[in-house]
Amino acid sequence: MSEPTSSVSHMSTTSLDPQARAGGGSLTRWEAQRSFDELGRPLRDLTFCVVDLETTGGSAAGGSMITEIGAVKVRSGEVLGEFQTLVNPHAEIPPFIAVLTGITNSMVHDAPPIESALPAFLEFAAGCVLVAHNAPFDVGFLKHFAAQQGRPWPKFEVLDTAKLARRVITRDDAPNCKLSSLAQLFNSTTTPNHRALADARATVDVLHGLMERLGGLGVHTLEELQTFSSRVTTAQRRKRHLAESLPHAPGVYLFRDARGTVLYIGTSRDLRTRVRTYFTASETRSRMGEMVGLAESVTGIECATPLEAEVRELRLIAEHKPRYNRRSRFPEKMHFLKLTRETWPRLSLVRQVLDDGADYLGPFSSKKTAEKCLAALHDTFPVRQCGGRLPRQPSGSPCVLAEMGRCLSPCDGSVEPTVYAAVVQRLRSTLLRRPDEVVEAINERMSALAALERFEEASIHRDRLATFVRSAARTQRLSALTSCPEIVAARRDDGGRWAVHVIRFGRLAAAGTIPPGGDAHAFVRELRASAETVSAGPGPVPVASAEETERILRWLESPGVRLVDVEGEWTCPVAGAARHLDLYDAATRSRLTVVPFDEQRLPSPAHRPAR
Repeated sequence: MSEPTSSVSHMSTTSLDPQARAGGGSLTRWEAQRSFDELGRPLRDLTFCVVDLETTGGSAAGGSMITEIGAVKVRSGEVLGEFQTLVNPHAEIPPFIAVLTGITNSMVHDAPPIESALPAFLEFAAGCVLVAHNAPFDVGFLKHFAAQQGRPWPKFEVLDTAKLARRVITRDDAPNCKLSSLAQLFNSTTTPNHRALADARATVDVLHGLMERLGGLGVHTLEELQTFSSRVTTAQRRKRHLAESLPHAPGVYLFRDARGTVLYIGTSRDLRTRVRTYFTASETRSRMGEMVGLAESVTGIECATPLEAEVRELRLIAEHKPRYNRRSRFPEKMHFLKLTRETWPRLSLVRQVLDDGADYLGPFSSKKTAEKCLAALHDTFPVRQCGGRLPRQPSGSPCVLAEMGRCLSPCDGSVEPTVYAAVVQRLRSTLLRRPDEVVEAINERMSALAALERFEEASIHRDRLATFVRSAARTQRLSALTSCPEIVAARRDDGGRWAVHVIRFGRLAAAGTIPPGGDAHAFVRELRASAETVSAGPGPVPVASAEETERILRWLESPGVRLVDVEGEWTCPVAGAARHLDLYDAATRSRLTVVPFDEQRLPSPAHRPAR
């Protein structure tokens, strides 16, 4: 940890108590005064640069050039300045473009090249919010030539009046959202005519018309304007004060109703910005609109790192089971395959992992998935499928499966315990270390069925095998992590700070960020000393939900993570199921891209070949 010491930044540490550190608590409209600084930047205080380009074609990357730049700078409805220049494209202007814009080759002959015109425009627009009608076109051209000249592109915030109009203007207002139609709707003093400055002036009038219309809907800041959607009701916007006390920090937020019941739990790298979107426009799911309508307060829980926020979110959802969260509400509803420990072991579908020395595969999120894996294993290993315990010397009669050769039939004493035990040992090895026997057996069966053109039956075995491989790989990865008493790992975040996490038996026990100039070794020692005490448990996911452990695994496997200390062994079998994943995942992706024959669209009559 010597390297992190020289480049650390601000820190915070936390325990993982689900209710701890409620940043700002809950807030109602009577508890805090609204301020523009909290809600965003008022539109009246911003300077906008409205720009329009004329070009020789539609693609800068395809060789099209700029022939004219026009721009108007406005603030609080007042025009502060205008910019206009023709640009020599050093290429012939196509006749169609010349007729459309009125710009001819002779007009641009003595005009400055883009190498001179672009720096002049960027100086004019410096510090402004850039506005254009169909902004990706105009801004795309400007960025292209800036890159071509090796000129850094300023970090302009961009507003697209065409995109905004599509959210505001109905068909009753205007037939479309073209600049000419909108200019007529808002009684622009300038008629767009495909000349850059005239079109920029018309866009100014359109921008002001849109702002006036949205002002009546409670949109007063740039952030609200950029994210506005007509699907967000006025009632939702009126509740945006609920985000005021939340920090610009990673964490978890909880929406509550008037009785304090948790309605929805989410996580974000920036609590205030994310929660604000529920009251502006970015969040337009109908059920979220219903949830916001019921919400009366928002509680924020600030976290030291984004990973801690993700884990805390999962634990809070499992605890409160909010009605508007669709995922992660019931981590206890899991299924496992169990290889029993008895004289004549068998595979059993169970809901709980016990400390009984048995081997487990899972967890599975659905019973259907578990049953596919069970079928794949029974197809390969002829262990008994009957329930209950058998005596060491059974004296029953063989079952149908035994008569079909799919069971060694210990129930009638026709198999020696040592022979049966050898099959069980191969099955145990398949579950824990090496799935090759199942893979080879089912692949041979699929090939045989395909040769007989029994493709539907072969596809059933294919799906069973893919499900088994994924499940075995998941179990092996989870088991490797949950068997480690402690792992301490660090990664530098986007701000250059080192985020440190303590993981014990697959559960996040502590998280923190090293302070600037701090002693990294001392910080880690203190973090470990204050971390949650976690005891080992049985099974692949004994002390945390499978989803939590998988989130931790993704973080540990992400680029830039450094292991500070590992207590125990964190290893996966070299010949494990993970090495087969690429093949089955590729096959799944391939099947998803296939369009069934009866769903393919026939060509239109104009494109059908003549008979």
